[in-house]
Amino acid sequence: MRRGTILNRLDWVLVVLFFALVLLGWANIYAAVYNEEHQNILDISQKYGKQLLWILTALALIALILMVESSLFQTLAYPIFGISMLSLLLLFVFGKEIAGARSWYAFGSFSIQPSEFAKIAAALAVSKYLSTKGVSLNNWSNRLTAFGIALLPALIIIPQPDPGSALVYASFFLVFYREGLSGNYLFLGFSMAILFILSLLIKPLYLFIVFGGAGLIALWFYRKSRANLVRIVAVTVLSIGFIQSVDYTFNNILEDRHRNRINILLGKAHDPKGIGYNTNQSMIAIGSGGVLGKGYLQGTQTKFDFVPEQSTDFIFCTVGEEWGLLGSSAVILLFVLLFFRILAVAERQKSAFNRIYGYCVASILFFHFAINIAMTIGLAPVIGIPLPFFSYGGSSLWGFTILLFVFIKLDSSRMDYL
Repeated sequence: MRRGTILNRLDWVLVVLFFALVLLGWANIYAAVYNEEHQNILDISQKYGKQLLWILTALALIALILMVESSLFQTLAYPIFGISMLSLLLLFVFGKEIAGARSWYAFGSFSIQPSEFAKIAAALAVSKYLSTKGVSLNNWSNRLTAFGIALLPALIIIPQPDPGSALVYASFFLVFYREGLSGNYLFLGFSMAILFILSLLIKPLYLFIVFGGAGLIALWFYRKSRANLVRIVAVTVLSIGFIQSVDYTFNNILEDRHRNRINILLGKAHDPKGIGYNTNQSMIAIGSGGVLGKGYLQGTQTKFDFVPEQSTDFIFCTVGEEWGLLGSSAVILLFVLLFFRILAVAERQKSAFNRIYGYCVASILFFHFAINIAMTIGLAPVIGIPLPFFSYGGSSLWGFTILLFVFIKLDSSRMDYL
């Protein structure tokens, strides 16, 4: 039995947090590209005017999502995923290269990035699969299928090359953990990240000697246990193979700009006027804001264009400079409230599909949030990940809006029937 209108059944906490973040983002885009010759915030020749158009069209998308029957998202999850994967593959033939990556379809002056929508498709497909009766992550076949659905978009995106967008799909392992995947996999992922960093800081030969020696010592101590011997040999061989693959990938697959950014982050190179310029200027801008900030539209680093890409990947440094520590903390708090609210709403779902999709939404948004802010303060390499609802761009705003409001719509359906 249906209960109340769709507006009465919406989670208004999520809706209000969404609009607060979008409006704050728009205000900061205005500040990031502000100049005295174009002061009208509605000027569509400027980025803030164009962003307003994206916001208005996002409202139309929200209205469309809220009118669609909730069950349709689960029914069409696999077809949507298939169409999305096809759109990624066709980029290699019809895509337009922007900033060194063939990640965009161009239609005149309008461009769209399908990888922003592939995250939604992957979230729907993962939710559909894991909510299927009889599917459990305790089964190897089910695990591999779930991993394949989540990682297939990343495998297509990496050769574009767009490693930043591909890296986002690692966030799905947080969803898998919630749905019963052993914490050993998260530990394995953390260990691989540490080994990846060590492989870049230490010569591979030295690591081979260390891991080979450690393996031989372990074999001696556990020589009486056949099961342990197999595990030790497997871990040693896989570790050495991973080290070799990191060395090969870093030197032969990644482009110079990606290698340079990672080397700067690890302290192996110093180039504040070259490849490290963006991050260096971003940290200067944030630091100059102090506790209270310089005031809205008063940021000197912002006003004189010292930070490239300040309206997109580095939008957070505008917040830091003009709003200071207090303003930056307030923005971070809004995001944290959004994440916790999504998780709380996900846990109250009666449908496994709805719950899993909610965790997908929270994981994807959190990953973007954490990596983007880490980029602006020099804790992560610059990999082109936008800050949700804040960064300039139609594809990212539409993608994040659809991602969130599909969940809001799914949540509203939990009250449709007794």
